[in-house]
Amino acid sequence: MARQQRIVARPWSCPEQVHGRKAVEVLRPGDGCGIEADALVTQRDDVALAVITADCAPVALSSPEGVFAVAHAGWRGLAAGVLDATMEAMECLGASRVHALVGPCIHPECYAFTPADLEEAVALGGEGLRGTDRYGRPALDLPAGVCAALRRAGAVVDEVSPTCTACSPDHWSWRAERDRARQATVVWRDARSGR
Repeated sequence: MARQQRIVARPWSCPEQVHGRKAVEVLRPGDGCGIEADALVTQRDDVALAVITADCAPVALSSPEGVFAVAHAGWRGLAAGVLDATMEAMECLGASRVHALVGPCIHPECYAFTPADLEEAVALGGEGLRGTDRYGRPALDLPAGVCAALRRAGAVVDEVSPTCTACSPDHWSWRAERDRARQATVVWRDARSGR
């Protein structure tokens, strides 16, 4: 808890992520903790929204109206429509134009898939997921798939982290090292600046 407060001194909301499509509105500080969901959405300026990732993509979203969200997007979540559900929840709260940042996640050079598994993922999540690894083998391109899903849902993608969690010595990766530790991506609104 002390470590959390050094990042942002307000209650964190962090769901129990299940690689699905559920987006939950946070109505009070600390809401959403432990609930099975892969995205949190709010318009409150007294909360912090968090997701925990290893190789999946953390996505931070915001709108000029002060609605903001955080999503956990792996290939299963993309296929399930987690980013569509997040955008829909933001629009229900009055968001008009949504901007997105995609955080560190595994990149295709480290994410080889069998051809059959890749075809299944592409059939569910779109052609944007198709890539090749550093050896030219079929691979899943998670950053491209996330960006494609965000754009299809109507978001503007402002930034995509160039960091591959499997390659980075500063990040944990289940795929590369079977790390049990995870990164936290935390988003909040600064009421003074309105951002």
